[in-house]
Amino acid sequence: MRVVILGTGGSAGVPLIGGPDGRGDWGLCDPDEPRNRRTRASIVIESDAGRRLLVDTSPDMRAQLLTCGVPSADAILFTHAHADHITGLDDVRVLNRIVDRPLEAFATPRTLEELVRRFGYAFQPWKGPGFFRPALVQRPVEPGQTVEIAGFGVGLFNQDHGFTTSLGLRIGSFAYSTDVVRLDDAAFAILAGVDTWVVDCFQRHAPHNTHAHLKVALDWARRVGARRTLLTHMGPEMDWAWMRTNLPAGVEPAFDGQILDIP
Repeated sequence: MRVVILGTGGSAGVPLIGGPDGRGDWGLCDPDEPRNRRTRASIVIESDAGRRLLVDTSPDMRAQLLTCGVPSADAILFTHAHADHITGLDDVRVLNRIVDRPLEAFATPRTLEELVRRFGYAFQPWKGPGFFRPALVQRPVEPGQTVEIAGFGVGLFNQDHGFTTSLGLRIGSFAYSTDVVRLDDAAFAILAGVDTWVVDCFQRHAPHNTHAHLKVALDWARRVGARRTLLTHMGPEMDWAWMRTNLPAGVEPAFDGQILDIP
């Protein structure tokens, strides 16, 4: 199994729109370091048999899939319904064309309700031929379940995202926890023994209402004890070189386009 890190940025990406010359506000990130350029957070999980699970449809999805050489997806798991995780959904119609069928969309009932409210046309029954709109089939799931998706056994757990919740996932020795500020004992029980964990860490110093900051992420990493912990959903405070110098062994920043081979 391998994981393709499509994007590692927060809801506004890095750089943010603006800056003194209008070409971006980089915050503390060095603009000359290409790994500081971050699109919105998403991943693809690929099995040895070539099946692919897309996690979230970020507004950067089209460019991410092209840049990372991802030719198709077999199903989609939505972690939650915030705009930076769903608004690339219209481009799913091209993925439909590639596999010539509607795609299953796995999410909690609350997330599916919001997706249908905003993208109702994507969930209308597909009658064919052709795909001139995205075609998705609702598959409700709940935290605590293990669900078969695209040939993977996906363990799901609840994550506190401040004013809402998100889904974390574990497949074998890999786990993914984007958009989380607190984890409960049930989540840590599912994470126990994981080898590679990609986890939210938006900023360095001050606590955040909806995302982990560095101290929290490092405390979690020590508790989980993964061989490799990679930070994602990073904002403009999270400079690549600073992190490579200052993070403890076993913890590293992820970057857009990174490929993880999972044991």
